[in-house]
Amino acid sequence: MQYLYHEQAGDAELELNGDAHHYIFKVRRHRANDIIALRDLKNDIIYMYRIVNMDKKQAHLLLLEEKNLSIKAAKELHIGWCMIEPKNIEKVLPILNEMGVAHITFIHCDRSQQNFKIDFDRFERILLNSSQQCGRSDKMKLELGGNLKEFIINHPEALMLNFSDKSLSDIDLDEDVTIIVGCEGGFSDKEVRLVPSDKIVGLDTPLILRSESAVCAVASKLLV
Repeated sequence: MQYLYHEQAGDAELELNGDAHHYIFKVRRHRANDIIALRDLKNDIIYMYRIVNMDKKQAHLLLLEEKNLSIKAAKELHIGWCMIEPKNIEKVLPILNEMGVAHITFIHCDRSQQNFKIDFDRFERILLNSSQQCGRSDKMKLELGGNLKEFIINHPEALMLNFSDKSLSDIDLDEDVTIIVGCEGGFSDKEVRLVPSDKIVGLDTPLILRSESAVCAVASKLLV
């Protein structure tokens, strides 16, 4: 754990109880006088606290110092991800978070099932746990968008990951990148025609990837 998330991080004194207390007491085995790091993920500031005293139910912390420490990817990657089954998204969310993906917009495409519902509270908990472990100082933004056409209108700069002779590796990309990744079965012909041909890119592999594998491949190509 690189830090502990707490909404009141930055206060001169804090009381930890519940899950936060259980984590530092039972999992991390911290004791009185140990120094631990906290963030509230509202900014890049990390707060260093001393555990003044601790019992089986709560811990009392005293703020020692704070410093600005930004830990994030050098490039901002926004993924427009055509909806797949939420349980499959859950499996790769921590990976995408650790790679530094800045923003995911879940969108409906012709071949995505329309009855999937995202539990954003659950996703946020997954991201918080991941961020505490990998140390990133910002929160990945998650949102539910409309359909693919609306996304392209709102993000005309977006690339589309599809079968193409133009490789993602060969493109000179700006710092901020927006890319659309399809669901199982890929894009319909009508959807492909929504994007200029020079903005359609592929990966350097003859293999057909699942949607979640393709998203991870894109993130690793662009960020790591």
